[in-house]
Amino acid sequence: MKYPIIAYGDPVLRRKAPSIESAEYPHIKELVENMFETMYGARGVGLAAPQVGLSMRLFVVDCSPFDDDEPELKNFKKAFINACILEETGEEWAFNEGCLSIPDIREDVYRKSTVKISYYDEHWKHHEETYSGLAARVIQHEYDHIEGKLFTDKLTPLRKRLLEKKLNDISKGIVDVDYKMKFPAAKKGR
Repeated sequence: MKYPIIAYGDPVLRRKAPSIESAEYPHIKELVENMFETMYGARGVGLAAPQVGLSMRLFVVDCSPFDDDEPELKNFKKAFINACILEETGEEWAFNEGCLSIPDIREDVYRKSTVKISYYDEHWKHHEETYSGLAARVIQHEYDHIEGKLFTDKLTPLRKRLLEKKLNDISKGIVDVDYKMKFPAAKKGR
């Protein structure tokens, strides 16, 4: 089942998401599958639960579209539950990022090259792993979502001001997308 993606401006995207317990979510595998289906339907490489209106520490990534640049990313598809970044190291590097909740805006964002993360998978098995390159980048971007942060927060004040009208338009639904979205400031009855 595909969920509508929550657009920029909705308060759920600014909330630090709480951890979840396995007993609370007996159907977590189905939720993870639905999130992957939603992400693929919008041609994304990552999707966090707040982006589908669920305030919980869950995100999914599939970095395999980057396997031409980094062959080790072939079949790199994972769910991260109750993730906690333990360490970000290495040189900061720029990459042109976008976000399914902020369509039609792409900006260079600087992030550390390596991330060490603790998380549970959809089988509630615990992992502590280190990733670098594009995998680290996608994980950091999605992790920001469960922390209530967006990639636009990492831009300079001037760049944010220049994007303000476009961001306001997105929250009102004045944007052309080919996937289902919910817009927080859209006028009803259009």
